[in-house]
Amino acid sequence: MSLNIKEIKRIIPHRYPFLLVDSVEIIDSGKSGKGYKNVTINEPFFQGHFPEEPIMPGVLIVESIAQVGAVVILSEEKYKGKTPYFAGLNKVRFRKKVVPGDVLEMDIEMIKMRGSIGIAKGIASVKGEVACEGEFIFAIA
Repeated sequence: MSLNIKEIKRIIPHRYPFLLVDSVEIIDSGKSGKGYKNVTINEPFFQGHFPEEPIMPGVLIVESIAQVGAVVILSEEKYKGKTPYFAGLNKVRFRKKVVPGDVLEMDIEMIKMRGSIGIAKGIASVKGEVACEGEFIFAIA
């Protein structure tokens, strides 16, 4: 199932300028998915990070992955209408700069779910090269 920006806005509460995903493909509802973000020079964060060498901040790459994860987990019927929150991050590593013109591809796979707490593996890449990867711990309320 492929979701566009309008459908994503029905699932998660994020809005511009903090909605950091353009589309999501649900591969396995509640379990795995792939998201995309077209990174343009018009992103508000590029004004200050960094004016002479625009680079997408790592924390926003992490947030992009988390938003894809939120869409994936909330696609499962029992979690519809709920809100997932960050509970922690493990083993996050940045491996490549993300710059204007890049298409950020984010893969998310749920590793473990116990009650309302879960762990997912997330990877953000550009043209097949890993830009960021790590484990995302979340709580659903």
